[in-house]
Amino acid sequence: MMEYIGATGVPVKLEAVPVEEGIDFHFILSFAIDADPSGNTQNGKFSPYWADTLTPESVAAMKKSHPNVKALASLSGWSLGDKVLRWYTPDDTQQWISNAFSSLSSMAQQYHLDGIDIDYENFPRHNSSFAYCIGELITLLKNQSVISVATIAPYHKTTAPYIELFENYGDVIDFVNYQFYTDKVRKPKSYVEAFKIRAGQFDKEKLLPSYEVNGRGIQGDAFFDALSLLEDDGFGVNGVMIFSADASSSNDYYYERKSQDFLLNSTVSV
Repeated sequence: MMEYIGATGVPVKLEAVPVEEGIDFHFILSFAIDADPSGNTQNGKFSPYWADTLTPESVAAMKKSHPNVKALASLSGWSLGDKVLRWYTPDDTQQWISNAFSSLSSMAQQYHLDGIDIDYENFPRHNSSFAYCIGELITLLKNQSVISVATIAPYHKTTAPYIELFENYGDVIDFVNYQFYTDKVRKPKSYVEAFKIRAGQFDKEKLLPSYEVNGRGIQGDAFFDALSLLEDDGFGVNGVMIFSADASSSNDYYYERKSQDFLLNSTVSV
């Protein structure tokens, strides 16, 4: 399970989210951003901007009470306040990687993080640095045992830079949290077709189906019909990504509960 949490400012708490034993449950704290509070880039010096309720103490307590829980920091996201965030080409890529490694290492220690998620969503027309900088950063963080998990979160407008990243650094990327709700598919059969397309672009074993609570794309129990169709078509449903716990807090985490139940009863181990 991949669960984004803390992006909207809602005072959501980790302990409110139901976590089943037997599920590798990843909370993705949203977001860590390479910017100051005004949105000015900081050359790789990331800071946490998730909800204030997601404290280092709450992460430690959640992991202690649920040994199957991991915590990740998602990098960037769409915006910081009204400021749209964009990948930018650093003047010195090695310095950016060094700064990012240092700031994220400190954040990982402070917040008891196990990994990072890459969620840059806007790119310049001529992008030549994203795959290298992010790929080398993930590799360094893993080689130095700062993190054990790395995921990426492309959507339909950002497949190209993420495909380049995955093709060159797929060995250090554990899961692909593709944002299927941006593909505007609302029917189970259409969802399966969209999954097949993305499975051809990324590793089908690492690709996770995703759902946006009270949001875009397929909604309601039709999502679980789509998961069943995926299994019927021979795809292993190796997990589920949900955006987000912030929205789910209003419906008693229905989709988190039902997703975990589906995975626990799946023919594929999770």
